Amino acid sequence: MKQGLSLRVSQHLALTPQLQQSIRLLQLSTLELAQEVEQMLDENPFLEVNQDEAPREEFGIAQADAPVPEEDRETEFAEFTPPRDDSRVVATEPEAAGAVEAEVPGWEGDGSTEVVPDDNEWGGDATPRKNNLAADDQMEPSDLARGQESLQSHLHRQALSLRLSEEDCHVLRFLIESLNDDGYLEDSFESLAAGLAPDDLEQQEELVHRFTVALRLLQHLEPVGVGARNLGECLRLQLQAMHREGQPHPACATALRICEQPMELLARRDVKRLAQLCGDPDAQVRAAMGLITRLEPKPGRRFVDVERNIVVPDVLVTKAGRGAQSRFRVQLNPDVMPRLRVHDIYAGALKAHRGEGHQALQQRLQEARWFIKNIQQRFDTILRVSNAIVERQKSFFVHGELAMRPLVLREIADELGLHESTISRVTTAKYMATPFGTFELKYFFGSALGTETGGNASSTAVRALIKQFVASENLKKPLSDSQISEMLKEQGIECARRTVAKYRDALRIAPANLRKSL
Repeated sequence: MKQGLSLRVSQHLALTPQLQQSIRLLQLSTLELAQEVEQMLDENPFLEVNQDEAPREEFGIAQADAPVPEEDRETEFAEFTPPRDDSRVVATEPEAAGAVEAEVPGWEGDGSTEVVPDDNEWGGDATPRKNNLAADDQMEPSDLARGQESLQSHLHRQALSLRLSEEDCHVLRFLIESLNDDGYLEDSFESLAAGLAPDDLEQQEELVHRFTVALRLLQHLEPVGVGARNLGECLRLQLQAMHREGQPHPACATALRICEQPMELLARRDVKRLAQLCGDPDAQVRAAMGLITRLEPKPGRRFVDVERNIVVPDVLVTKAGRGAQSRFRVQLNPDVMPRLRVHDIYAGALKAHRGEGHQALQQRLQEARWFIKNIQQRFDTILRVSNAIVERQKSFFVHGELAMRPLVLREIADELGLHESTISRVTTAKYMATPFGTFELKYFFGSALGTETGGNASSTAVRALIKQFVASENLKKPLSDSQISEMLKEQGIECARRTVAKYRDALRIAPANLRKSL
């Protein structure tokens, strides 16, 4: 074989570090982006938070969106300050002449239909309005989420009022700390005693005795049912407390006997089997089961200090105009947009002095500039995608989820000239505040179901119809999946029974036999 040299021209795609960072920032959620910004501020001395509106070092900006008026797009990459009004106005379809103007829930303070609202304007996921408290007394939502008393603290505070010896006090405190988040004592007395005195059998027996006495005291504390070893005991404690109050329910005795039976029978609502085991008539058993359903199966539920996911929307959609002239304004949420800039003093010093380590510092400066540029590009892409979604789902913003249209990622990708994977990254963990609540951007995408007229219906709208059918059903004769499927066919939507069951499970709606009222 003869060796030789040849010249060849070829093209290939290379993922540069800047492009990799851009892709990674695009798929981050708001919380993850804030953490990324904090980390970059700690690592890069050329990056700082822009505390004022004064312009700093400037360099070019590549517009990632359609042309926008100059007054709305003054942001530069070297100084990324959230625009005051970076928004678009999307017009709704003209309504027929003489049509009655529909009132949109949630706009005039009547609450949100998707999230139980604490603030009547946006719903429970939005930042609440300022009240008449002073500025120093305002509490952040995260502070409210964390400022909750734990179950253990609540029980310890009650235990202070009991006159106990020092040893009994320690034993009661140990049992309280051994409770799980639901208020149950999962470990047996023997295992707890063996963990405290692994080699002393006599001490273990004494500890078991003290645990038995302390558990009786614990089970008389609030909330009722705390300290139970299983669900049946938890329900019995609550029923016995009702009996001690002097106003027992007529079916309380039957309910106590039901709680002594296997819980599987109660879960299946096997009235006949429970009536045989308890020796009571069916009507009495049904009344007792109705009483049990009003009890709390998890006494520690309201004390669990769960880190609540406070959703801060990335995009805000507001309404302008009324009737046929109504418009929807799409804008980025300025509260989630970091204000970053290049430190001008350090950048100027680097230009003036070229000494040892200049190349490394120059690279850090370039990293700061690329980071600001990629963040700007991230929000530009989110805004473009949000505008396209609002444009295609106009009916949803007027009439709600029943008017949702089928939409797939490829449609938005083709319209904006982006890749489908980019749209997927943009719509993941990004939220939009709408008149009907705060939703993830992926919520507006749904598959299509065929209709009798040859058109398509969105799966989101079908779920809304199923939820509406179940909400208006007769509780004594709940609708089965087959009946719901037939009702959808009457609406012109072809939906099989298995598809109805899948959508019902996704909506967390119980089957018909469990929805039946007693």
